[in-house]
Amino acid sequence: MKIPVGILGATGAVGQRFVQLLADHPWFEVAELAASDRSAGRPYREACTWRLAGAPSDAVADIRVATCEGPFRAKVLFSGLDSSVAGEVEAGLAGQGYAVVSNARNHRMDPDVPLLIPEVNPDHLDALDAQRRRTGGGYIVTNPNCSVVGLAMALAPLHRAFGLREVAVATLQALSGAGYPGVASMDATDNVVPYIGGGEEEKIEAEPRRILGRFDGRGFVPAAFAISAAVHRVPVSDGHTMAIFVRLERKTSAADAARALAEFRGEPQERRLPSAPRRPIHVLDAPDRPQPRLDRDREGGMAVSVGRVREDRTFDLKLEALVHNTIRGAAGAAILNAELLKARDLLP
Repeated sequence: MKIPVGILGATGAVGQRFVQLLADHPWFEVAELAASDRSAGRPYREACTWRLAGAPSDAVADIRVATCEGPFRAKVLFSGLDSSVAGEVEAGLAGQGYAVVSNARNHRMDPDVPLLIPEVNPDHLDALDAQRRRTGGGYIVTNPNCSVVGLAMALAPLHRAFGLREVAVATLQALSGAGYPGVASMDATDNVVPYIGGGEEEKIEAEPRRILGRFDGRGFVPAAFAISAAVHRVPVSDGHTMAIFVRLERKTSAADAARALAEFRGEPQERRLPSAPRRPIHVLDAPDRPQPRLDRDREGGMAVSVGRVREDRTFDLKLEALVHNTIRGAAGAAILNAELLKARDLLP
């Protein structure tokens, strides 16, 4: 029997991606949908202006949308809520005993909330013991910022094999990262915007250090390397590209670095979780790859593509990485997190 799940913020861009990715999932079944008060009480087909390819199934389209405060029959809730409301709503639901698997930024840096990439830091789930004692049983697990997922996955094998001292990254972020309606067409067309609000650069500079750090039983100890980030919005529909520069503790060749990236695997691959890519990182040999249009959908959008791994005279290495921002960088990341929770018998 499948596990019933609910989706918070179901009418929004991330909520719709949850609905799409959970269709025919072997473990989870969408049983409840929740959104703002203006959508509540209406069937999903009427409350939601669907923006993705295809359409939700009739069974999901007929679900009557509830408010996000609950109560819910499902004990597992995926959150695609906007950060303006997610913090209080998610904390309240965790206090009622629900498992909230969130894409929102509000609780990512809380001292007992895992900021999880299952291939990279599954041991951070040890923090749930402390969080459950605080809440009385429920919990929140978060996935990182949509660029950070790709960045942290590209850095993890390099950090493990050679150690990281310093990282600089320039992101070229797709329009879908701004949600709908997002960036006005007159601002996006024939243009690059060298600013993204919401503390984007600060998140990219903080979150990977937490992910690649450790949980010591009392709190999260961030990795010691430094990160400097510059972010840009570019006229691409989906797929965040990153130019990454790294200074290493132990110098290596580009070939050895590429090998470490290509051989990277984690617990999702060992357990063969349903949404896990067979290879989390695809290292591409062509000098003009990765490209969003050609590579963002690799392994259903759940793999990170890396290319142009080369030695650098100022730093030690430089490389390009690409992540599908609304799949591996958002809803797909949360679904994989929930699959790991189930595999570890941590779901309520």
